[in-house]
Amino acid sequence: MRIDETGHGEGLSPQAQLARRLNLLLDVVVAERGKPVTFREVQADLAVKGIKLSRARWFYMKEGTGRLVSDPVLLAGLCDIFKVDPSYLIGDDATLPERIDSQLEFVKSLRAARVKTFAARTLGDVSPETLQAISEYLNEDIGRHPAAERAAASPPEDSQDEPPATP
Repeated sequence: MRIDETGHGEGLSPQAQLARRLNLLLDVVVAERGKPVTFREVQADLAVKGIKLSRARWFYMKEGTGRLVSDPVLLAGLCDIFKVDPSYLIGDDATLPERIDSQLEFVKSLRAARVKTFAARTLGDVSPETLQAISEYLNEDIGRHPAAERAAASPPEDSQDEPPATP
């Protein structure tokens, strides 16, 4: 199975395809504003439009598990929040919106910065040479977008995006 950044993937279930597209939108929000969008923000923005979203449904949509969410009103509401054409989440058109496409490099660097932050905290027993090699590799990518390292080091505001206690 091959998967690329655009959310295309051979053999992915429709739930997994929706999750990849949704998670890419969430990553781009981090790239643009330096912090992740929280469930509460999404829920509040949808509520203004008269659309309800439970924490459990949000989690399962992001994870690609459970039933496929195909509610066009909910998906269009999410697209409105993320400022993308509804066809991106609704239907089979996985053409990457221009704004999202332009942020892909930054998102990649942000992910590299997260790996570097994680490695620095957890790889204390690694030789200095190995840690240096890892840091140099990641720094090359992070250097293209310095704001990514700051965003990766910031803890998320809403730590309640864990899986719900009951399905």
